[in-house]
Amino acid sequence: MISLFERENDKFRPEVGSQALSVIAIENDFVEGVYDKLSTVYDWVFGPILHPGRLCALERIDIRPGDRVLEVGVGTGINASLYPRYCRVTGIDFSASMLEKARARIRRKELPHIRLIQMDAAALRFPDESFDIVYAPYLINCVPDPVKVVSEMRRVCRTGGKIVFLNHFRSANVVFSRLDRALSPLTVHIGFKADLDLPGFLVQTDLHPVSIEKVSIPRLWSLVLCRKN
Repeated sequence: MISLFERENDKFRPEVGSQALSVIAIENDFVEGVYDKLSTVYDWVFGPILHPGRLCALERIDIRPGDRVLEVGVGTGINASLYPRYCRVTGIDFSASMLEKARARIRRKELPHIRLIQMDAAALRFPDESFDIVYAPYLINCVPDPVKVVSEMRRVCRTGGKIVFLNHFRSANVVFSRLDRALSPLTVHIGFKADLDLPGFLVQTDLHPVSIEKVSIPRLWSLVLCRKN
């Protein structure tokens, strides 16, 4: 019998540098369609359960006066009111419907330090080293090519800046790992892949985290804080 808390043995895993990060392959059109449908209910469905992670992330990021922040995957702008007014925030998203909700929120809450742009996270239209902090909350397991997205995030982050991910990754527990893989073909229809592999993700993106912290209750999400070398 396999212990419920047994971890996957790396000897029996494929080489993390070359393995697929998920059993699911998706395209931008599919992602856009999913989030266009979710835009009207996103805050209600994903707001409360994911909010503790958002609060923890903003605390750990430690935004300083004058910092230039890029939020990749701003969605409905649910993070907008959490940002201090002494920083400058640019939020991007691929979904026009999600951005429509975000713009309404920004106007309603009168947040002039935040601007919103429709953009593909895998093809950021910003010059190199444009931002002090590049933050992707609940995004990286929603995109077709996580490695390409990270490459773009790294490019637009200044040297010494922070690159931050708040995300669900496949469990290291062998039983829960199998469950994540089994559920991923279903969860993708509500906006995310449940089985994105964190070790493989870090190796393939050449990220070297300063810290990895489990957040929210239950602790199914990870806050990964990196520095651009």
